[in-house]
Amino acid sequence: QVQLVESGGGSVQAGGSLRLSCIVSGYTPPGNCITWFRQTPAKEREGVAAICNAGRTPYYSDSVKGRFTVSRDNAENTVYLQMNSLRIEDSAMYYCAARTRGGYVFTESTYVYWGQGTQVTVSS
Repeated sequence: QVQLVESGGGSVQAGGSLRLSCIVSGYTPPGNCITWFRQTPAKEREGVAAICNAGRTPYYSDSVKGRFTVSRDNAENTVYLQMNSLRIEDSAMYYCAARTRGGYVFTESTYVYWGQGTQVTVSS
């Protein structure tokens, strides 16, 4: 059984930064991805960043590319999402998720294990 626990959310002004953490326990195949999704009440859940192949391969959605950085500390079993130049539209509940099979990295249905989420609020 895989468990994921997110932390690091909070409130920040536009232009600021936050770093989210996702502690992963249980076995996940090294080649598989740990992915950050976000969701607001008004929008469907969207994938924003993923780290695959034991931390060697990052992926980003167009909406966060150049502002967010995903990384993995394998020794600490933790995946990080460094979020810089935050915008009001980045406000959302952020979840990390893990899967045991392949497919397009931001396809939500391929993810089996989810954390409880951490709220990010960006204000003007």
